[in-house]
Amino acid sequence: MPLVAHSDLPTFKRLSEEGREVLPSARALSQEIREMHIGFLNMMQDGALIPTERQFLRLIGESNKIAQFYVHPFVLPELSNNMETKAYTDQYYEPFEKLQDKGLDALIVTGRNVPDPNLREADFWEPLEGVLDWAWDNVASTMTACLATHAVMEMKYDQKRTAMPEKKIGVFKSRVRERSHPIVEGMNTVFDVPHGRHNQISWEQFEAAGMNVLVNSHEGGVHVATSPDGFRLICLQGHQEYDTVSLLKEYRRDLLLFYEGQLDREPELPKHYFSSEALEVLDGFKASAQTSGTLPEFPEDDIAEHIENTWRDSAKAIIGNWIGQVYQVTNVDRKKQFMDGIDPEDPLGLKS
Repeated sequence: MPLVAHSDLPTFKRLSEEGREVLPSARALSQEIREMHIGFLNMMQDGALIPTERQFLRLIGESNKIAQFYVHPFVLPELSNNMETKAYTDQYYEPFEKLQDKGLDALIVTGRNVPDPNLREADFWEPLEGVLDWAWDNVASTMTACLATHAVMEMKYDQKRTAMPEKKIGVFKSRVRERSHPIVEGMNTVFDVPHGRHNQISWEQFEAAGMNVLVNSHEGGVHVATSPDGFRLICLQGHQEYDTVSLLKEYRRDLLLFYEGQLDREPELPKHYFSSEALEVLDGFKASAQTSGTLPEFPEDDIAEHIENTWRDSAKAIIGNWIGQVYQVTNVDRKKQFMDGIDPEDPLGLKS
């Protein structure tokens, strides 16, 4: 939570001039702090639905040790999931209509593994569009991840994603391009971001839509961009929510599919991810797989011991900054989008 400039202490002014977040006393007194309600639209397939839920809730929970967060997970009934997943979401997830009625402060929408670049034919297209349209006028800010970013860019800005020649998978150095923006305030100016996708929205497409690109990688592509107003839509193209072993599990799945004859060629190694020790274990598995009559057990635990996580702190910083800004502009009434006096076209006052 931000400092409050409750006196004439010169350091408050100095920090503000540096771009640090310092709340004027009058504004602090006008805020009515309460618990925060965050919608969580989980779009993931069966095996990834619960891990993705856990990854995002972990980031939310660790973002602030004082605030209280009520996370409301929901799904789209049109998504094709198996009976086990459906039973889980029927028991633990909430109807979207209930959340519409009670109101939300913010919304997170996850990705989904859909290699086909054409999203309009997907069964979830229209219901997802309905959720995002509602959120635009009813929640302070919506954060989209990967496929959800690709979908909203086409729905709202007519920017269609394009297929890449090869799957983009690995951990890529990314650079903060707009250091004064509150979403990236106080972060390292260079940090790592995991990526795992077949399609992309380019920097040029984000700019054509009038979006603000905050974080980009020459190798990995755009990671964070905001809507032209600076806040109502936060688009992520990478996967900073990933666990340390998420890319390992993704690579393992594709490699085993290759050995089973379901892929035409061996998958590319995730770039900048495996240490030399991890590669040594992996090479041993491949050698055994090529010489033995049966496929040996994949040494996931042995490889995982040699993988470093270099992105979690920056992920927590982005989520923490985002939630902190939502706190400052959302209305005490959950059914209202912003506090009185907040301009929806400039919620953070970046243009004034």
